[in-house]
Amino acid sequence: MASGFFALLDDIAALMDDVAVMSKVATKKTAGILGDDLAVNAEKASGFVSSREIPVLWAITKGSFLNKLIILPLAFLLSAFVPVVVTIILILGAIYLAYEGAEKIYEYAFPHKQVDETETLENLTEQEILSKEKAKIKSAILTDFILSVEIVIIALGTVLGESITKQIMVVTVVAILATIGVYGIVALIVRMDDLGYRLIKYSKNKKGVSMTLGTLLVKALPLIIKGLAVVGTIALLLVAGGIFLHNVTYLHDLFHSWPSIIAEFIVGLIVGIIAVVLIKFFQKLFLKEKH
Repeated sequence: MASGFFALLDDIAALMDDVAVMSKVATKKTAGILGDDLAVNAEKASGFVSSREIPVLWAITKGSFLNKLIILPLAFLLSAFVPVVVTIILILGAIYLAYEGAEKIYEYAFPHKQVDETETLENLTEQEILSKEKAKIKSAILTDFILSVEIVIIALGTVLGESITKQIMVVTVVAILATIGVYGIVALIVRMDDLGYRLIKYSKNKKGVSMTLGTLLVKALPLIIKGLAVVGTIALLLVAGGIFLHNVTYLHDLFHSWPSIIAEFIVGLIVGIIAVVLIKFFQKLFLKEKH
């Protein structure tokens, strides 16, 4: 009886060792998309009143975990029975990501009418702030859902030849680590200025390491957020282009001799531009019919 128990423990230990090794491989495979995920979500989680940053980020994080709970079982079922649906979902998600990226470029190139600068978050009512927060949280969770699908599918692809038990364990570990890692780093980024102000206060306005580091953190945050907005836009197009190149044979063959990052960006941008043009066209058409 005892020997059987210890044999079971040995089997569990061996399984966990295998899972740890395969999880490491899968995490390396998804490193690129995790970097994109970080850039996109850091940009989306910024721009709130300081006291609301962590609650908003926590709401997005919970939404991300819920996304994983929905995606994981569906991914296993679809991969086992109708793998073609996985590809279709990926491509539809890529179109959305490309649209988001191209729309950001469009808004930068053709900005809307300037909003009254006095209308800052501090001047809005609590209800208006919460309404803006909800809209941004929904957008962030939707984008996270699409990026999560890509992360899960890539991780799943590294263990397709393994048993279903190992597949479930490895992909689940990668999904959890991705969520904790990405949003943990995002939380550190959006709270940089608070840490900076604390260091400045601790220094009592005297020159020294605390004062220098605190000032650096405060001044660096706006630059990092602006930089992440640019990186996040590029990341959306790269992820979208990568999905198309990996799943559409014609595009893969057409750009096979190009550097991957350039090919992914160009394909993502082209798809995004087409999506933006179509959306704008149908929006104008809808408005005309409405009037």
